[in-house]
Amino acid sequence: MVNTACDTQVPHVRMGALALKRCVGCGCKISDRFLLFALDGYWHCHCLKCSCCQAQLAEIGSSCFTKRGLILCKSDYIRLFGHSGACRACSKSIPANEMVMRAQGNVFHVKCFVCSICHNQLVPGDRFHYTNGKLYCERDRPTASAHRYDHMDSLREHNISEQKS
Repeated sequence: MVNTACDTQVPHVRMGALALKRCVGCGCKISDRFLLFALDGYWHCHCLKCSCCQAQLAEIGSSCFTKRGLILCKSDYIRLFGHSGACRACSKSIPANEMVMRAQGNVFHVKCFVCSICHNQLVPGDRFHYTNGKLYCERDRPTASAHRYDHMDSLREHNISEQKS
């Protein structure tokens, strides 16, 4: 969104060795004493706002989050994209720039998204079941008990043969 109220035709004006920058948010020249650099662009302090709560991000912290075209404060990022900002499996914090896996509103580190029985990594596209707070691969889902032990035996055999090589 560009503010048409400012003069958008003026080229960069040099002040000493520094050129005046244009704000990504409003399109106007930044002649303020302070400016922000975020998301590969320069911003007026009052233009870099959370897309949800409209808080000026420079006033509430030194970081901002972006996802799906939204610029967000930390609390709105967590509210929209994760209940606590922590992995459901290990309870450790998940950085905003890290890929995650989701199941029924819960967020997981990619490495923590594993079957509770066989501990195989579940990847995008895998069929899985989430029951009572636990992840299960298709073979180990709670209703597949007839096949569970065959699956575990084949995993044990595979692990033993790997150790011999």
